[in-house]
Amino acid sequence: QVQLVESGGGLVQPGGSLRLSCAASGFTLDSYAIGWFRQRPGKEREGVSCIDSRDDSTYYADSVKGRFTISRDNAKNTVYLQMNSLKPEDTAVYYCAAEAECGLAQYDYWGQGTQVTVSS
Repeated sequence: QVQLVESGGGLVQPGGSLRLSCAASGFTLDSYAIGWFRQRPGKEREGVSCIDSRDDSTYYADSVKGRFTISRDNAKNTVYLQMNSLKPEDTAVYYCAAEAECGLAQYDYWGQGTQVTVSS
């Protein structure tokens, strides 16, 4: 079965850290660009970060630049999103998606999402 599964979400205090994982089954991640997205309460889905397949170039939204880091472990068929210095406004459902190239907005696979809540 072809799927993406996110994990690692949870409740964290402001200033804390979480690492999200996006694990693939049924296909290999290294041939895809993987993007992380989030949907905050009452807001539209927005792109957070992306890692390209050809040269592992990385891209970040301005709101997370310097705080979040995307990486991939091809041996584990997993992409990670390390989130540091979390803020209440980072509270959202986080999704990962696979596409041929960062920015094409033509996604082959989506995960089901993982909830991140930043609150004291």
